[in-house]
Amino acid sequence: MNDPVLIRPYAPSDADATIEIFLRAIREVSSKDYSPAQIEAWAKVEDRGLWAERRISRPAWVAEIDGVPVGFSDLTGDGCLDMMFVHPEFQGLGIASLLLSRMEEQALKLGFKRIYTEASRTARPFFERKGFRVIARQTVEKRGQSLENFLMEKLYAE
Repeated sequence: MNDPVLIRPYAPSDADATIEIFLRAIREVSSKDYSPAQIEAWAKVEDRGLWAERRISRPAWVAEIDGVPVGFSDLTGDGCLDMMFVHPEFQGLGIASLLLSRMEEQALKLGFKRIYTEASRTARPFFERKGFRVIARQTVEKRGQSLENFLMEKLYAE
């Protein structure tokens, strides 16, 4: 990748781009780890306004290349990395690593000693490479479908 990746704060105008990244990442990347029915249940955003409100209400970042959003992540008030998705056409370029670094910087500034996430089967190997460990295997319900994910955490030294 020759073009620099800019990691910047999420803005209200990013809602549509981040929704597209979320939906395409699930449909095109996570489809190797989940059934078509599970993907159909998971890959939905029913309330664009609520989506935008959640992202703007917490630390959230967008990765962009040449002004085009290619990934995003956010962090809740209790140290949960709630979402991290990278556009399918930009997978494997280090974008998730850059987003995670920015999120970790923010978490440490906020005084968090622990970050946790509920990682999909698809995301689990990435988080393991970044020092997260599995706490529990979970089953979550989405629109009548059961999906397996993993509660994972990373601890930070005092």
